[in-house]
Amino acid sequence: MISKWNYLPLTTEEQRLETGLATKFASCPPVSELLVQRGIRSVEEAEKFFHPALSDMHDPYLMPDMDKAVDRLNQAMGSKQRILVFGDYDVDGTTAVALVYKYLQNFYSEIDFYIPTRYDEGYGISRSVIDNAAANGVKLIIILDCGIKAIDEIAYAKTLGIDFIICDHHVPDEQLPQAAAILNPKLEGSTYPCPHLSGCGVGYKFMQAFAISNGLDPHDLEGMLDLVAVSIAADIVPMVDENRIMAYHGLRRINSNPNMGLRAIIRTCGLANREITISDVIFKIGPRINASGRMQSGREAVELLVARDIKETNQRAVAIDQYNKDRKELDKRITEEANAILDARGESLAQKKSIVIYNKSWHKGIIGIVASRLTELYYKPSVVLTLANGLATGSSRSVQGFDIYKAVDSARDLLENFGGHTYAVGLSLKEENIPEFTRRFEEYVAANILPGQLTPQLDIDAYLTFSEITPEFISMLRKFNPFGPGNQKPVFCTRNVLDFGTSKLVGRQLEHIKLELVDDTSGKVLNGIAFNSAKHFDYIHSGKPFDICFTIEENKHHNAPPTVQLLVKEIHTGTAKS
Repeated sequence: MISKWNYLPLTTEEQRLETGLATKFASCPPVSELLVQRGIRSVEEAEKFFHPALSDMHDPYLMPDMDKAVDRLNQAMGSKQRILVFGDYDVDGTTAVALVYKYLQNFYSEIDFYIPTRYDEGYGISRSVIDNAAANGVKLIIILDCGIKAIDEIAYAKTLGIDFIICDHHVPDEQLPQAAAILNPKLEGSTYPCPHLSGCGVGYKFMQAFAISNGLDPHDLEGMLDLVAVSIAADIVPMVDENRIMAYHGLRRINSNPNMGLRAIIRTCGLANREITISDVIFKIGPRINASGRMQSGREAVELLVARDIKETNQRAVAIDQYNKDRKELDKRITEEANAILDARGESLAQKKSIVIYNKSWHKGIIGIVASRLTELYYKPSVVLTLANGLATGSSRSVQGFDIYKAVDSARDLLENFGGHTYAVGLSLKEENIPEFTRRFEEYVAANILPGQLTPQLDIDAYLTFSEITPEFISMLRKFNPFGPGNQKPVFCTRNVLDFGTSKLVGRQLEHIKLELVDDTSGKVLNGIAFNSAKHFDYIHSGKPFDICFTIEENKHHNAPPTVQLLVKEIHTGTAKS
């Protein structure tokens, strides 16, 4: 599917700001434009952006209810009450549980953790978990990356003498649970400066406040920022403000002295002896942690992340790696089955603005990935459902700019449960409600989605010539890391490039092009790779000029100089111009 290429020139005010920054970055003109696009207004702000400082993190007590949360935790520990740390089975939840449990274990022994199984217990806290906690004398449950909608369950726990501290970041409803404290930067009326923390990030702020209240050195927590960085990358929260600071320092930790469990995963997935980036976390480390909860039990991921024995971590990492391999096989099969169903819909699918698909035999742990694949392929908001514990249970994913949470919320009376973010929502409903949900979901999407949101978009940050891609520019570009929503990896466009004469088809089915390119601004030959672009090869090989949209990638290995490659996202040939 050919994307629409968008380039938004700087406004008059932005041009003025760029001129001010250009005095500092005169040797790399595109840098000033990239900074202004990211809201940087001065040289001083640019220095802070390039060197994120832990000292610029926010006071955890700015978050509503933080004093209540710390007081209740201190009371529990002072009274020797049993504490349970509970969390979701995904990456964000398991890293959050590992962080809070591991930190508190340094000071307190009457503490345990619990991760529900995706298949037997489902998402969030349940009465059976509460009953089991009560039977084991638990008086306080710290619930992470979920809980903001557990109104009935927390009310029930209260009758058994169990309090909850909720550490969540999902969108709350108007009615809130009767918890001892609710830590959620998205609460209505919250003025916490960084509203888009991950669930693990909320847990980190809680532990910061706990440390401060007890005269402990909060800097000791910085050794656990690797877990926060993994959660930020995997949960795709905005890479701005405090998130960017924690991800920056967490990545440094991952590359220098990571958590023992993370180190075992790094070895298992072939990342040892090379610089690890946010992309590596998203595509290699995160999926392996997630695979534990998808294929078996998220508890195994936490056990890996809190383990202190090298042999144990290696064994657990190997097991989780196998879960990931099994997950890939299931993912491939179910995606193929889903595509076959959608292909059979033919014209009716083409006329609709959304996708809702149901198969009761599909593996519950994979449907979120399948929803992402369908959204990418058809570029429509997608809901994928399967049968679990007597309910149609599913995941939804959205296209850029469209709030799928509101779309699902529009049919909330048909749902048993739902929750999530702007771009991803989990939901469950009775089987008999699927047809009506499908109709109403499509009705909402058709009425609210903009035509441009149904077409893939490539936003261009800057036009570059090859002469501008200098070692100094590459060095400056490196300082824009870590990348993520709100600070995406810059996408560039170069017009009228030519094949040097040595580009060739590669891949098992010769589906990719290994490019060697030149333009008319310099004599340098730049290497690139264009995946699944073989259809353009004859045109490229003919010697005619074409336009490319790309990111600049660096392959860095320890003790070796980095190599630069253009990752070509799309090629426009002939009259197919942006």
